[in-house]
Amino acid sequence: GHVQLPPPQNVTLLSKDFDMILTWTPGEGSPPDVTYTVRYESQERMDKWIKVPHCKNIRSTSCNLTCVLPNFFVKVRARVKAVSGQLQSPWVESQFKEYHLDVELAPPVLNVNVKKNSIHVNASFPLATCVESFSWMYDLNLWEAGSEDKKQYEGIFRKNTVTIDTTALRGNYCLSARSSIQSIDFKHSKFSQPVCVLLNHKG
Repeated sequence: GHVQLPPPQNVTLLSKDFDMILTWTPGEGSPPDVTYTVRYESQERMDKWIKVPHCKNIRSTSCNLTCVLPNFFVKVRARVKAVSGQLQSPWVESQFKEYHLDVELAPPVLNVNVKKNSIHVNASFPLATCVESFSWMYDLNLWEAGSEDKKQYEGIFRKNTVTIDTTALRGNYCLSARSSIQSIDFKHSKFSQPVCVLLNHKG
């Protein structure tokens, strides 16, 4: 009888924190030395499965496809098989996803620089270099600690620093931001953990 390896299970193409990642779990009863190989296909060229050099005979159960995608505006899917010695499992395919439509955003990390009468704020994003050119933006909220009244700065391009005049502000103020991108409609991440600073404190 022809022995086959158990195929990988729960094969999912998911977008997380700006990346497109194929994940799976080992098939039940997989040998300890099993490795995995991944390929992908794009809707531009159906039936042409393209090799992913950094995901050939890997031990891990995920493969980051972000920077091998040929086009961020076309749906792709991926497939994975298990390999052990001479044995191989059947390929298992994921569903189709499109980076630009399906990307899940992570909150930015805020860098806050307090000057005498102003605060300078910029945001850094955990982006792969291949998607840096997208028009990522962020929204920024500023409020006095304990207050519900938030001043909003919307649609700031991520490379821009926001300067906030703090001459009239006194006390403990907090800042929080979320990432956004315009696809079919605006998509947003959750807001980042607040960063709080003491302003114009008369020591």
